[in-house]
Amino acid sequence: MDGEDRVVATAHHILKTLGPTTDLTNDMLSILSTFDHRRRFSSSISSPLDATESTILRCEDTISRDPHWEDSPSSASHYLSAVDHLLDLTLSSSPPSADPETLDRADTLLQTAMSRLEDELRLILLRNAVPLDADLLYRRIPSAAAGHDDNVEIGDCDGVSELLRSDAVDCLREIVDRMVRAGYEKECSQAYVGVRRDALDECLSTVGVERLSIEDVQKIEWKDLDDKMKKWCQSIKIAVRFLFPGERHLTNQIFRSSSPIAEICFAETAKCSVMKLLNFAEAVSIGRPASEKLFRILDMYESLTGAIAELENLFSDIELGEFIFGEARVILAALREAVKCTFAEFESAVRREPQRAVQGGEIHPLTRYVMNYIKLLVDYSNTLNSLLDDCQDNNSDGITPIGCRLVLIISYLESNLNEKSKLYEDGGLQYVFLMNNILYIVKKIKDSELRSLFGDQWVRKHRGQVRQYSTSYLRASWTGLLSCLKDDGLSSSGSSRSASKMMIKERFKKFNLGFEEIYRNQTGWKVSDPQLREELQLSVSEKVIPAYRSFVGRFGIQLESGRNAGKYVKYSPEDMENLLLDLFEGSPGSLNHPRRKLSA
Repeated sequence: MDGEDRVVATAHHILKTLGPTTDLTNDMLSILSTFDHRRRFSSSISSPLDATESTILRCEDTISRDPHWEDSPSSASHYLSAVDHLLDLTLSSSPPSADPETLDRADTLLQTAMSRLEDELRLILLRNAVPLDADLLYRRIPSAAAGHDDNVEIGDCDGVSELLRSDAVDCLREIVDRMVRAGYEKECSQAYVGVRRDALDECLSTVGVERLSIEDVQKIEWKDLDDKMKKWCQSIKIAVRFLFPGERHLTNQIFRSSSPIAEICFAETAKCSVMKLLNFAEAVSIGRPASEKLFRILDMYESLTGAIAELENLFSDIELGEFIFGEARVILAALREAVKCTFAEFESAVRREPQRAVQGGEIHPLTRYVMNYIKLLVDYSNTLNSLLDDCQDNNSDGITPIGCRLVLIISYLESNLNEKSKLYEDGGLQYVFLMNNILYIVKKIKDSELRSLFGDQWVRKHRGQVRQYSTSYLRASWTGLLSCLKDDGLSSSGSSRSASKMMIKERFKKFNLGFEEIYRNQTGWKVSDPQLREELQLSVSEKVIPAYRSFVGRFGIQLESGRNAGKYVKYSPEDMENLLLDLFEGSPGSLNHPRRKLSA
């Protein structure tokens, strides 16, 4: 240890012995600093630099014991004033003469001051970050999505997305101004971006955006992925309407003295968060097409379309903005292709749905699924019209692309239902199944916005189809039974009284057996629509009851005088009419325990 170092060590020991009296300590440090070879001034300009160095060192000592500037505004003010004096000396256009050693001391002192300012910049940014009120931002989403906030300016975002306490902004601006003036804009920018980038990333996490790889997204179960896609749509709206504008506003306030640096800092701060959002969208876009994903993908496409317009407003005058726009447009194109592929997958699923019958000829789950699905698609008509290709059908003139594709999907559904109807052995049940399903389709279209896409002519045509199926049902189920009520073979001379009682008994017996079988079967068939059910019951009654009443009136009288007449004429026309009201209720009836009281 040389003589000078021993003096310094001895002085520090004296200070320790005397105790931490501030004035004494500062004065002693000022005196001792003249012995430090790193602080030795040239005698020709020692006075200005001595005073500045003394102030900076005193403030350094104070700050080392009380490291938070916000808690010691006086120290902070003195420190910044000393830095100003140092900058005046080092950056003067006509600096005083100084030897190289003195200039090195000044440079070292400047580095010390800039290092301190850089540390304070980070600390103030960290300590004064405002916790994100995600619930408040979520409540703002519906109005923003509806366009009510389209005129929100960047400067209007403070109340909703204030990212830093306002009283810290002035302090940060003072630090930034001095670091930029000293030529330390790179260190200043890196410190600022490092803290704010992490803070913005945490904001996105708070509103539900996770950092997931493509592989991670591919492994997520649909229920969880659906939830993440929904949150993504909300989060990107929050980001481009509140977080990013708030971040740019904050950056502009702090770097007010240098717009180019403010632009760079904002772009670098926001870039990682933008890419975090885009990466999730990309992972979704390259996933396996599945019909259930279509609506969420459409939501993401529409959300990103709106977000790109907002991003252009935020980044249009920034060099890095073109890179961000380019990435966003690439992902938007990928989502566009995902929509088209998923829509095609839905069409294919309707065509190839496995052939399985439903009990009682009810509305098939596929029919319900398809109709509910395409009703939801109407809400995306504008988007789908811009994404889907036009139909190649020569008869599709004047029909929008989405209208044409939906008509095509319904034709696929009808073909599938026709094939499914063949799974029923009973011909009558085949037509009940088709009636149920086609009427369900017609009503869903007629009573919704789908009608404008399909047109009244389509509705009329398919209502007529339901009527045709009704006629075919009557023919398939009742023609054979009603043949038992014909006169054929019962009277050779035209007089009913001359007919053989044996043949009449056989006719009644055959009719009763046939009717009871139809009753047992068709009370278990289900016609869901009340109006269609009543119309079918009425059609059956109009076809059966008159023929039965006539037959009973003409031939039943011949059996009244015989034994066991009630064995053959088991039902009066009124009984028959009541029993027919049990058809299509969906639960098999029993003639031993009829649902309605019959005549004794």
